[in-house]
Amino acid sequence: MEILWVLLALVLFGFVLLPVFRRRRGMIEQVPPGHPDAADPAHYGFVREEELDIRMPGPDQDLLDVLDLVQRTGDYRAAEQLLAGTEATGERRWQRVQAFAGAAALELQQRPGGVGETPGGQWLRVWRAEHPKDAGGAAVHAEFLVQQAWRTSTPGTDEFRIIMEEARAACGDAALLAPGDPVPYIVELSVARGLGYERAEFEQLWLKILDRDPAHMGAHLAALHYWCEKWHGSRELAYSFAEAAAARAPRGSLLAAMPLFAVFEHLPEVNLVGSFHRSEVVTKAVHGALHAVHSARPDDPMTAHVRHLLLFFLVRGERWSEAMDQLVRIDGHVGALPWTLSADPAVEFAVYRALAVAGYEANGGSPATLPH
Repeated sequence: MEILWVLLALVLFGFVLLPVFRRRRGMIEQVPPGHPDAADPAHYGFVREEELDIRMPGPDQDLLDVLDLVQRTGDYRAAEQLLAGTEATGERRWQRVQAFAGAAALELQQRPGGVGETPGGQWLRVWRAEHPKDAGGAAVHAEFLVQQAWRTSTPGTDEFRIIMEEARAACGDAALLAPGDPVPYIVELSVARGLGYERAEFEQLWLKILDRDPAHMGAHLAALHYWCEKWHGSRELAYSFAEAAAARAPRGSLLAAMPLFAVFEHLPEVNLVGSFHRSEVVTKAVHGALHAVHSARPDDPMTAHVRHLLLFFLVRGERWSEAMDQLVRIDGHVGALPWTLSADPAVEFAVYRALAVAGYEANGGSPATLPH
């Protein structure tokens, strides 16, 4: 199967055509579209690639309706009302703040403004100007600045530091407006990573989050980046952080999936060989994540994040039936790791989906045996 992963690497790095695979006697081969033996995800009722939603990891219809309204009309008030009615603790408020900030940042990137042209994301500027004491708008503005820094400048440059310092001040303003809300401090975790906070300072910030929402999965994922080898920690520190979070996870918490995210953040340079994805460290992390999604609340908005990463590892580990089990629960939305690291998340997701279907059928699966 190693040849399959070499082929997959070529697809991910260079192909622009829709990937199509065929299943034959337990093996998978790439074939041209329309080949009579090709495994077709459409037979399973999966969403067409061009219709995949790259904004969200899973459904949040209230958010999508409000986003559409705000972007269509330029009126921020629906966003303000939605955040005002969203519980301060828990995952959903953090996800919605990220979504509004990301929408404004993307609008500005697409329409930077010029002579006689209104720049994109103007509704966020109006929101902050008209309601400077609104906690939701302040949090969105802080996250918007963070996203702008990562999108438009290079870490370590003066431009990056200037934007991040502005974001740091915005986090402080947002925190003052909502003392019990962990979101401003979660936003600051990204600032801490970008500006390279000393560990003592980072840990003080982390304690503020734990005081407000100790089992916040989104906060743990944001903090994990700081402890990773490529930023301000090491593989050992990141694994230790993730395993400690999993060990103290309350019943029904998705924190049990944290080691899988730590493994993902430290994938070796050459990680296409199947034996790595069947190694003890990966297998243990996958099993922890599977347990987490099986025991989590059905309405936990972070479950989709875990399922997307599980799909990645289950396909790499050739665990086709389990990969299909994740697919039937997340198909349609691809705004999550690992797909969002790609320039085209929908294409990246479609490659893995096609592989899952082909592998499932190569081992006797069919739409009739699809897990539900």
